[in-house]
Amino acid sequence: MPIGIHRRELLQVGYSGLLGLGLSSVWSAVSAAPKRRPKSVILVFQTGAPSHIDTFDPKPDAPVEIRGEFGVIDTKVPGVKFGEHLPKLAARADKMAIVRTFAHKDNNHTAATHHIITGALQPGVKFDKPLSRDDWPCFGAGVSYLRPPADGIPAGVTLPTFLAEGPLVWPGQHAGFLGPKFDPWQISNDPNKKEFKVDNVKLPPGLDADQLSNRMELLAAVNRQQAALAASAEAGKLTEQQGKAAALLTSGAVAKAFDIVQEPAKTRDAYGRHMFGQSLLLARRLVQAGVPVVQANMGRVQNWDSHSDNFKRLKKDLLPPLDTGVSALLDDLTATGLIDDVLVIVMGEFGRTPKVDTKNNAGRDHWAACFCGAFFGGGVRGGQVVGKSDATAAYPSTTPFSPDDLGATVYHTLGIDPATELRDRQDRPVQLNRGSVIQSLFTGV
Repeated sequence: MPIGIHRRELLQVGYSGLLGLGLSSVWSAVSAAPKRRPKSVILVFQTGAPSHIDTFDPKPDAPVEIRGEFGVIDTKVPGVKFGEHLPKLAARADKMAIVRTFAHKDNNHTAATHHIITGALQPGVKFDKPLSRDDWPCFGAGVSYLRPPADGIPAGVTLPTFLAEGPLVWPGQHAGFLGPKFDPWQISNDPNKKEFKVDNVKLPPGLDADQLSNRMELLAAVNRQQAALAASAEAGKLTEQQGKAAALLTSGAVAKAFDIVQEPAKTRDAYGRHMFGQSLLLARRLVQAGVPVVQANMGRVQNWDSHSDNFKRLKKDLLPPLDTGVSALLDDLTATGLIDDVLVIVMGEFGRTPKVDTKNNAGRDHWAACFCGAFFGGGVRGGQVVGKSDATAAYPSTTPFSPDDLGATVYHTLGIDPATELRDRQDRPVQLNRGSVIQSLFTGV
């Protein structure tokens, strides 16, 4: 019986046979790859960090001070249980993979966030080190630098909030040392609001694309006369952003994606008429328009930071809209045929302490030693749990995965070699990512 490996597939895995890896290794690489290369990634980021024990890794047999106030529910996968306030996701667990053994060493929000959304440790990490151009590039910025989409479409969009608290701005939210040219688009408006719009994306009334092209030519002529101004770094940034804005405006695809009111009311209702749901619907519209990376922040900065009232906040404010919105996104990607084109990741920057803090109104504190992530689409093999935590969900019982591994998986999914060499601000060679692809997400073993 023929194996069925085509010449094109052999070329995709490279010259491994010539290098002595053997046909079995080639076949493993081919069979482990998704059916087709996904085009986009949506990171559903639970800023502030949710409790893994109360969501995707419950411990119903643990003492009450560990298992907490919530019960558990059966999922569609035999033997796998979720926290009781995720019923819609439990009904779709056969299409999802849950990784229960993410771990790292930093219980600080800012550093941990940088690690998750860039796939790399924050350079010079220290407590609450803010956003800087020494940061590693976020995923959208990395794609913008290495594989930018055509037709003026941005490589990355972050919505609906910018993570900042007073003067402290969370690191990792832009292109870091790659420079402002590769920064993702930042949308800071709630798409659930009636007045939602994205400024400067649509053409002004009475101005068509040809008129805009004429105006850009005039602007270019003026810019050429401003030699002194053009010599500064900020002027270079301005010119670059002018060009990006013009390309985006004239392409129209992304502008249409932001026009969320064009979605049928039935679809908007399915996602939920709240910021979580409508942000996820907008994320779907953006990847459908060709945006490679969308980061959808589930709330304001530290929204999931439940040092007190953990169970009340999860039950009332956080889990129901997340359950509804993510379930609708899964259904929508399936119905529109995008499910193999888009990898969706749902997680925060760490987990919460296994033991409930009864002295602080039933809260759970920061816990980076073990936490969860949920994955679907993009070639992920659904209906599986990857890794196992110990009896109290305090530490991994099997090999842990790091945020670096998450980053390697994101870049690999988008066809970018995680080991690609970049240059930092001092022109020193650095590696884009040092993790390993989480192959079991796609192979099931």
